[in-house]
Amino acid sequence: QVQLVESGGGLVQAGGSLRLSCAASGGTFSRYVMAWFRQAPGKEREFVTAITNSGSTNYADSVKGRFTISRDNAKNTIYLQMNSLKPEDTAVYHCAAGVDYRVGPYPNAGGYDYWGQGTQVTVSS
Repeated sequence: QVQLVESGGGLVQAGGSLRLSCAASGGTFSRYVMAWFRQAPGKEREFVTAITNSGSTNYADSVKGRFTISRDNAKNTIYLQMNSLKPEDTAVYHCAAGVDYRVGPYPNAGGYDYWGQGTQVTVSS
């Protein structure tokens, strides 16, 4: 069983930056595709970005050029650097882990086996 714990959320003004972290425990971290999803009030969960165990990345169009995902396999941690934040980025951000050969298309939430409880990001205008 893998446990995921996010941190780093908070309140920031539009144009600002935040860095989220997701620490994993209880599994073989290097086997997993890791991803960030977000969910705003009244909206469905939305794919943000994913990173494979070899470091390949995939981004939603809405965050390309502003967000960067990275992973540190030695620390069992992934990061989400968010720059040029916009009010529409306001959401609860969840990290997710899925076994590499089972994830399928990265934006498909159903392909991930483990989820963190989330961290709130609020961007004020």
